[in-house]
Amino acid sequence: MARASTTSAADLSGKVVFITGAARRIGREIALQAASRGADVAFTYLTSQKDAEKLAADIGRMDRQAFALRCDVTDEREVKEAVAEVEREIGGIDILINNAANYETVPFEELTVAQWDRMFASNARGPFLVSRACLKALRKRQGRIINLGSLGGVRPWTSHAHYCSSKAALTMLSEIMAKALAPEIAVNCVAPGMIDTGENPGSKTLKHFAEKTPMRRNGSNQDVAEAVLFFATAPKFITGQTLLVDGGLSLD
Repeated sequence: MARASTTSAADLSGKVVFITGAARRIGREIALQAASRGADVAFTYLTSQKDAEKLAADIGRMDRQAFALRCDVTDEREVKEAVAEVEREIGGIDILINNAANYETVPFEELTVAQWDRMFASNARGPFLVSRACLKALRKRQGRIINLGSLGGVRPWTSHAHYCSSKAALTMLSEIMAKALAPEIAVNCVAPGMIDTGENPGSKTLKHFAEKTPMRRNGSNQDVAEAVLFFATAPKFITGQTLLVDGGLSLD
């Protein structure tokens, strides 16, 4: 399935992109766009095996190498084994994209400790564990890390306290890693606003936010993927930045 980028795509030929949680939605679009720019793609999934197999096949039809592996990014042992397997199969890692995350709506007074801990495990501990496991490979290739944050990491959403707090932690972690890992590795964060992933057609919530957004629409998987690929190909002097991809929603 040939896929042409809609942007003046910078070349990723010869690069290996490793994406967590890429079987569906935004992660899938990032993987396809990276492959369309010439990259070989390794990616993890947790429960979406059939979707992962389809993505690998789609990338294969683009004449790029694809490698899918199951990994729970909250589990330190599984993360170490997954990174080692990627290096064995594809030979290295140039760009790490920490995309795997969870999202949940819970009124503050109903939020449980278990829900809080699960959210932080996937959204903050996961990117930390995967980034740490990839450091040797990334340093060897003078690579990059791109974390998927959220507008919720910089704006307080009262029914998403655990989600917003975990994404705020990831935003700060991105800045810390940018300082700690320089000059070998550039680290940046992409923070999407309201994104229509195509899974909830007719959603009243999506309609509401589209009307509130200055660009008069919600974001798409492609919008986020293109922002991620911007950091993947931008000058490495750009580091420690968080890019809001929200159509101006944060200006309200």
